[in-house]
Amino acid sequence: MIRILVVDDQALVRSGFHLILDSEPDFEVVGEAADGQEAIDLTRRLRPDVVLMDVRMPRMDGVEATRTVVADGASRVLILTTFDLDEHLFAAVRAGASGFLLKDVPPDDLALAVRAVARGDALIEPRMTRRLLEEFARQPSADRAPRTPAGVGEQLTARELEVFQAVARGHSNAEIAEELYISETTVKTHVAHILTKLDLRDRIQAVVLAYESGLLPPGG
Repeated sequence: MIRILVVDDQALVRSGFHLILDSEPDFEVVGEAADGQEAIDLTRRLRPDVVLMDVRMPRMDGVEATRTVVADGASRVLILTTFDLDEHLFAAVRAGASGFLLKDVPPDDLALAVRAVARGDALIEPRMTRRLLEEFARQPSADRAPRTPAGVGEQLTARELEVFQAVARGHSNAEIAEELYISETTVKTHVAHILTKLDLRDRIQAVVLAYESGLLPPGG
């Protein structure tokens, strides 16, 4: 069972997501929180696998809550927002969120996203990807010194660099496999090596680094 905590300042929204998620046979909604501080407290007590986190909330917003939840290391955070261009999202990525979806996401897509985040994958809702990444390209990193293209590239083999750039363009493992004429299993192995070599948590961090380092400029 995937244990989920639903966090939103609107009771009706929490109830709606609760009902949708509880209808899935492999999901268990273990609690609801109305703000970031309550989310932190419940996460530490209930240890959910995934925290479904709103961004804009009173007392403590979703960005600060995400930073603490991720630092605690017990749960992964999936951000839900009403806005496809929300300045808080950029900070939430740096805080360690594993995925982003708009609140109008279809129930089936929400379930798929929760499962993906629970198993350690990372995702960004397609409508948000380009804007989010272009914003990263404009904003300096707050949590690590910028790395030059040479510095990143020197740590990877030629094939890993190709895979790294394809990941940064938002391509799936299947798309990368087709593009490079290799198997999906080989792609997964390359991605795992890339994350380890570059000390990255997931594909979202890989995307951000590709843009920050200039290895893949906006529109590249």
